[in-house]
Amino acid sequence: MWVIAMFDLPTDTAKARKAYARFRKALLRDGFTMMQYSVYIRHCASIENAKIHVTRIGHCVPSAGEVRFLTITDKQFGRIETYVGKMRQTAPAPPAQLEFF
Repeated sequence: MWVIAMFDLPTDTAKARKAYARFRKALLRDGFTMMQYSVYIRHCASIENAKIHVTRIGHCVPSAGEVRFLTITDKQFGRIETYVGKMRQTAPAPPAQLEFF
């Protein structure tokens, strides 16, 4: 399960830039990594775990701007096609899931 956070936050004033930086740091502290500018991803073990992270980051959203969260499965994530220039690149492999017996 993957959580994708996509956001468009204003950076026109010093206060807005500070709110943007605070939100971005909250994403990084919660284990998200940058997929591309203003798009961050995080792998989760289950939908319940994904909801926890969405709720946690949802509390950090600045009052101005827009943030959207998308939850997709590993299979859907694996079908992402990435193009850089004209060269196609493969999607990053999901992290190994630990099993406890």
